[in-house]
Amino acid sequence: MVRRLLLLRHARIAAEFLGKLVGSSDVPLDGLGASQARSLAARVARWKPEAGFCSPTRRCRQTAAAAVPGLIVQVENDLREIDFGQWECRTFAEAAADDPTLADRWATLAPDLAFPGGEDLDGFLRRVRAVADRLIQANSRTVLAVTHGGVIRAMMCHLLGLAPRHFMAFDVPYAALVVLDVFDGKGVLRALEPPEPGEEDDG
Repeated sequence: MVRRLLLLRHARIAAEFLGKLVGSSDVPLDGLGASQARSLAARVARWKPEAGFCSPTRRCRQTAAAAVPGLIVQVENDLREIDFGQWECRTFAEAAADDPTLADRWATLAPDLAFPGGEDLDGFLRRVRAVADRLIQANSRTVLAVTHGGVIRAMMCHLLGLAPRHFMAFDVPYAALVVLDVFDGKGVLRALEPPEPGEEDDG
């Protein structure tokens, strides 16, 4: 069973998507994101990952290729971000103007929330819990998952034994690395490393 789980958020995305709800949309990294991804190599190497998994999205695959170039990384579909449906690539304010009730339910993570034309929150949380449980059962001492902010926050809540409503208590910027030590299926937060100085997310 895995003893350490590394959760790496992809680096910064293209500028035109910053500040917007980007889930299933397959957007690339921007120039700063590419630099962030390269700078991750030394940081990730310190933790000596033995197995790697990655969301199928381009931004995660680009990050993984730069951050762990010597590691075979398997694409894991369940590491993808939530699908915002009709809210994709819109700001939260724009979505809230169209549907204030739905926006309020999203802000409180109401369990019956479903994004119009997209994914429901309960299904997303079940998917994340399932992939988290699979990752910590891997036959490697240290496993790396390159994924998304929402996935990482939900996975942290699951493994740390927190209710999903604590989802937003964690600040996980682009190119952040979360390190969880795992004991008997439960996690202990060992580190939450932000981007390198000078490469902070300004979006």
